[in-house]
Amino acid sequence: MVALWGVLQMKKICVLLTLGFLAALGFLGWFGYQSYSTGFSAKAEPNELEVLIARQLRHLAIPYENRQLRNPLPVTQELMKEARAHFADHCASCHANNGSGETVIGKNVYPKAPDLRLRDTQTMSDGELFFIIQNGIRFTAMPGWGTGDPAKDSGSWQLVHFIRHLPSITEEELQEMAALNPKTKKELQEESMIDQFLGGDDSAASKAAGSHHH
Repeated sequence: MVALWGVLQMKKICVLLTLGFLAALGFLGWFGYQSYSTGFSAKAEPNELEVLIARQLRHLAIPYENRQLRNPLPVTQELMKEARAHFADHCASCHANNGSGETVIGKNVYPKAPDLRLRDTQTMSDGELFFIIQNGIRFTAMPGWGTGDPAKDSGSWQLVHFIRHLPSITEEELQEMAALNPKTKKELQEESMIDQFLGGDDSAASKAAGSHHH
């Protein structure tokens, strides 16, 4: 009787393993078809299953001890001012000043830059956000910004506080950040011409006007 029970258990395990293998094979086939149908286009939208799997893998890829970390920095006005300046200069080109991801780069990478104001980001722990800022996310456009000893990286912890603040960011703060965003070469040239004009070079005004027409 015991031997018969053992045989039945082995058959059950074999069936489960076979089903698991077929399911994995089916998923790989489906994923391959999806990849073939969209090619390597960065404009394609990831489907819900792909997003779910990516999020779970991201969660598991962050070591447990890192996920448990709490932000060691107290929130102050000075800290938030520095965080806004840091975000405007380093992060807004992809994520936008308000964290929406609605930028030329953010909308045209794969996967798209997430809306940092939404639940998927806001429910992440301090440690998870810090780890992602520090190390980036493989196979995405998110780079790792951390250098040196993570324990001394106050800039990344400042950004964690700023990300928490994004759902309630004010228009005044956004205007302040807009002045701190990196400028294009054309914008820098126009500013230089304006400075020259204000310094007494009348010809700079016509040059600036000509650049606007182009």
